[in-house]
Amino acid sequence: MVQSSPETRALAHLLARYREPNSGRGLFELVITAVPFLVIWTLIWTALDHGCWIGLLLVVPAAGFLVRLFMIQHDCGHGSFFSGRLANDWVGRAIGVVTLTPYDHWRRSHARHHASSGNLDQRGVGDIDTLTVREFLSRPRWRQIAYRAYRHPIVMFGVGPTFLFIFQQRLPIGMMGSGWMPWLSTMGTNIVIAILVAAMIRLVGFGPFILIHLPITALAASIGVWLFFVQHQFEHTSWSHDEHWSFHEAALHGSSHYHLPGVLRWFTANIGVHHIHHLSSRIPCYRLPDVLRDHPQLIAIGRITLLQSLRCVRMALWDEKRQRLISFEEAAVRRDCSGRDATFST
Repeated sequence: MVQSSPETRALAHLLARYREPNSGRGLFELVITAVPFLVIWTLIWTALDHGCWIGLLLVVPAAGFLVRLFMIQHDCGHGSFFSGRLANDWVGRAIGVVTLTPYDHWRRSHARHHASSGNLDQRGVGDIDTLTVREFLSRPRWRQIAYRAYRHPIVMFGVGPTFLFIFQQRLPIGMMGSGWMPWLSTMGTNIVIAILVAAMIRLVGFGPFILIHLPITALAASIGVWLFFVQHQFEHTSWSHDEHWSFHEAALHGSSHYHLPGVLRWFTANIGVHHIHHLSSRIPCYRLPDVLRDHPQLIAIGRITLLQSLRCVRMALWDEKRQRLISFEEAAVRRDCSGRDATFST
């Protein structure tokens, strides 16, 4: 680890003034997210009960509100949504039941993500698996195929998110040997989820519940993974080995500013201002726009528009020589040019 530049350290110190949560504002944001989610869910059920299948179109806004609930849970995990720790933790745990996320276990793994983001020597917990070009080329053919399958859009944004939230998070994956707390968090969440699901099935019926909640959950999970992907898997992100890694530099330059249209910024609770979030994770989501307003020089750092973000899908390998993410095709061309066998090229 190396020292951050004086300018970046000064910026991180300057951002401390935005870190104070407003519990009243937090409660307001929670209410205007949770209540519409419940109302829309009920409207879909009512529509289906009367044979109006067009009501399923409301799955899209319902998924949007579920994403926003997850972002509130995310802020609670950082202790930044409410002023009190108990409020943050218990609201986070309650939302975790709805988002199928064991809050305490997730909070620990997410803290490790923040502590090591962009560090090539500390990958594997709370992030998307990313190989360097050298690592990929040195692997046997079957492992190259497995990595390519993992990075395929259908897996990354389709099958993968649903598997992650519905199945994988039912066990404390990644912290199996970290004591009883991850197990308590995960199993406690599982029990409450089971009780809630059983109550909902008894209320609305098994078929309607699955027909309504499964697509909402699957769509919200895909959106959530997409957001996390774009926030770190963009061309000019930052990765380095431990001896050259700096927390502040990795936070500011290894996280994107995903500049979304206003309505999408609201539904994603400003999580697109990710470079500032990583630089000072205790800033509440509802105060991140204040940072950009007061410090407009930060707007251009890592800025990616919605259209530009679509190109991030192809980025899959970290090129240590060129210090940027590249596609499999670019890696194949580079290997061809080096005069060696490009057996994995398409």
